Amino acid sequence: MSSHSTATAEPAVPDQLAEIIEEFQEVPDAQKLELLLDFSRELPDPPEHYQVHREDMEQVVECQSPLFLAVEFDDSAGTAQLIIAAPPEAPTTRGFASIIYQGLNGLGYEQILGVPDDLPQRLGLASAITPLRLRGMSGILGRVKRRVREHTR
Repeated sequence: MSSHSTATAEPAVPDQLAEIIEEFQEVPDAQKLELLLDFSRELPDPPEHYQVHREDMEQVVECQSPLFLAVEFDDSAGTAQLIIAAPPEAPTTRGFASIIYQGLNGLGYEQILGVPDDLPQRLGLASAITPLRLRGMSGILGRVKRRVREHTR
């Protein structure tokens, strides 16, 4: 018998993202939007280089508001740093971006690739946000994962 635990069919959600999911699941539906707005206020501004050279970032066209992202890789540590720019007048988009940033920034490549694609549903936002907006969050996650996959080939 192996000393390894039985593998699950679903990859583990990284701790920092699991905490965010739990935070959203614990609040009533009526308060989820307020929590999302709180997250929107926590998204850091991109470094100056990206503020000046927005062309070095990729636009996430699935988002209703203009959102741009870049991923920087530290191959010696095997980690990815996320840079996300979203306008302050788009708090829902900024909130999604901040969740992705706080949940994935600095993680290892495999951890990022293992994040479940149903993240918006796990947050319980389907009752508070339109499907079109949820598509934006899925778009952000999908592009981050695509960047990591392309980098690790």
